[in-house]
Amino acid sequence: MFPDKLNIFMLLHFTAMAGLMLYGIHRFWFMCLWYLERKKIHRDATNYCKVSLLRHYPYVTIQLPLYNERFVAARLVDAAAIIDWPKDRLEIQILDDSSDDTKGIVDERIDYWERRGVIIKLLRRGTRNGFKAGALSCGLLSAKGEFIAVFDADFLPQPDFLIKTIPFFSDKKIGMVQAKWGFLNREHSLLTGIQSLLLGQHFSIEHFVRFRRGLFFNFNGTAGIWRRKAIESAGGWQSDTVTEDLDLSYRAQLAGWRFVYLDDLVVPSELPVTLASFRSQQQRWAKGSVQTARKILPGLFCADLPFKVKCESAAHLLANFCWLLAAVVTLTLYSTITWRVFIGPFQMIRLDLPLFLGTSFILFLYFIIYSMKEWRQTPYLWIVFLPVLTIGMAPSIAISVIKGCITRGGDFKRTPKFGIQGKQNMPGKSFLYRQRSIPYIVMNSLLFFYSLLPVAFVVQRGTWLALPFILLFPCAFLFVAGRDVIELSKKLE
Repeated sequence: MFPDKLNIFMLLHFTAMAGLMLYGIHRFWFMCLWYLERKKIHRDATNYCKVSLLRHYPYVTIQLPLYNERFVAARLVDAAAIIDWPKDRLEIQILDDSSDDTKGIVDERIDYWERRGVIIKLLRRGTRNGFKAGALSCGLLSAKGEFIAVFDADFLPQPDFLIKTIPFFSDKKIGMVQAKWGFLNREHSLLTGIQSLLLGQHFSIEHFVRFRRGLFFNFNGTAGIWRRKAIESAGGWQSDTVTEDLDLSYRAQLAGWRFVYLDDLVVPSELPVTLASFRSQQQRWAKGSVQTARKILPGLFCADLPFKVKCESAAHLLANFCWLLAAVVTLTLYSTITWRVFIGPFQMIRLDLPLFLGTSFILFLYFIIYSMKEWRQTPYLWIVFLPVLTIGMAPSIAISVIKGCITRGGDFKRTPKFGIQGKQNMPGKSFLYRQRSIPYIVMNSLLFFYSLLPVAFVVQRGTWLALPFILLFPCAFLFVAGRDVIELSKKLE
């Protein structure tokens, strides 16, 4: 019976590896398309599509959803208030669900800008029903704008944002325009550096390729502007997933609206500076994307759309299952290598080498090429630590993927923002927004000790070529657990 169980674990291991290889092939395909589309842009005199000159100024509403943002609320309101647009054609809605001293900060900035002729309206619901989706939906009821721009608290829209986006709506079929995210604190730490790689390619490669190839892509919840009719015709903001932006994006595109992505319009943002906040953000995105897939894919497969759109949309919405597959690979690694102790070089070349090339090698190459093309000054340490962080985070995010498979909606856990730019230190009261980490310290500590078993086995057998790969796992869990411990100790000081 015991060998049979090990055989099942080995089957799970290689099935998960095959799934990750499909993801790697998809990344390789995107990398090739990215290269081709960049060459087209360099050849063409026009960028993306022809845009009409701005001949009139439609009424625009800027929505600023806030919840306990004492460190960045004033900065955001000030940035929105100086956006270049006729004052009589612009209103700012502050959707403040805060329960802390953010309220006083917001009130003070509203008073300041109202005395200077800026139209700012404050909406406080007294509840968090529907979370961000509920706040945006509530604001839309009284919004006057034909177009609705949305900025989260950790963003700094530039004064020319509307000047550069509104002209695209001269095409009546355009429902949303998404700008690229920039990163104010990319160089703050190793953690923010790795995040800039993960998020940067999402825009520069994924959004870029999907837009250029006529595929579906999503509004990222901020740094974008909607045609109001597109929101309303698609059913409005809904809170039955925790990624209301992804959900509405697909419903709007299924309703016939087209989206535009502007790779040359960058809106600076703040990356999470603690591992706990980064993990919480990724967990929400993973859970929400799976919930959105459950909700959207049945209708999408039945829609009258090109096969390439359906196929790529499914790959997009299901991509976070890779966290679950990575966790399965981790948990079944020891059983797999002990079962395959007598395999020879031929078996490894036939099975292990293609899987390695299709997963780890392709993904590593993907980020190296992206960083070389996009950021020539990218520290190589960021790239080296990328697999360490992703392996260490996989089990905790995998739990959220499972939750997304069996639940609807859920608690929208905000990502704390601290107003950090560059290498600035954390503000004095940052501990008030720290998130729980003790359960993850325990889990990753246990996984660290478990992942030492394959290392001991490889050393015992003298399979030295496998050692660098096997060592990645204990290093990953030690890194993640150690980072959580350091952050927790700072919180307790």
